[in-house]
Amino acid sequence: MTTISLRELDSAPQLPKLFAKAALGGLGRSGGSGGSDALPEHGYARSGVVADPGELAEYARVCGFRVSDTLPVTYPHILAFGMQTRLMTDPEFPFPLIGLVHVANKIRQRRPIGAAEPLVVRVHAENLRPHERGSRFDMISEASAGGEVVWHEVSTYLRRTSSGGSGPGARTEVAPPEHPAAVWRVPGDIGRRYAHVSGDHNPIHLHPLSAKPFGFPTAIAHGMWSAARCLAFFEGRLPDAYTVDVRFKLPIRLPAKVALAVTGQPATGFSLVDAKSGKPHLAAELRE
Repeated sequence: MTTISLRELDSAPQLPKLFAKAALGGLGRSGGSGGSDALPEHGYARSGVVADPGELAEYARVCGFRVSDTLPVTYPHILAFGMQTRLMTDPEFPFPLIGLVHVANKIRQRRPIGAAEPLVVRVHAENLRPHERGSRFDMISEASAGGEVVWHEVSTYLRRTSSGGSGPGARTEVAPPEHPAAVWRVPGDIGRRYAHVSGDHNPIHLHPLSAKPFGFPTAIAHGMWSAARCLAFFEGRLPDAYTVDVRFKLPIRLPAKVALAVTGQPATGFSLVDAKSGKPHLAAELRE
């Protein structure tokens, strides 16, 4: 098993520069032929990470959370995202950042995290394996306080090198839920609004003109925005410690109208589908 060395950062990575670097140089790297390329043997860490109150409040508004004295369960992903991007734009990283598909995300919150609580945030990549459409790998992020890991995330990415196979997850269309728990209109600018609060300025999310070179007729919503929007629905109704395991399916083409269906009482899972066609956008499990 590869030992990961962590490189300490004294400030947050500058995401606009990293995305410019990815856009200018990343598309020239082919990488990822069936899982034969090695992931970097280093990751990144940063200490004393505290959420900015204004940025946190804006994130809550964009995703539908209440402004609170604890972090939304998805917010540590935002605190780790800059380091994830730094790692995925390093010369040692085998795949270009732009073009990676976020296919799954699993978060384990061990306890609520205070909004002003200083954290140690660490990221690294592992578990590169072949997939019928290319290669997959996991980006591991964790947040610690007082020497204790309080939040852990596994983000799974697909590097496509072929169009064959069934793709990530089952994508069979189903009828929209007859009695959805919620129905939301997703505005055409949600990609730009989420990019502003998350730092994720991937061009597929920003505008139809920037999405078309990557095969999308219009901009698509961030997967982590859709996951956060669903979890905001459950705010105040989930235990302090729980795991949410999300599989992303068909992208949400903007603008859109989506429906949330909840499984179990109390909730054990949820799904998000197109409110008219039933096309699946994500499916998730909740467990303690």
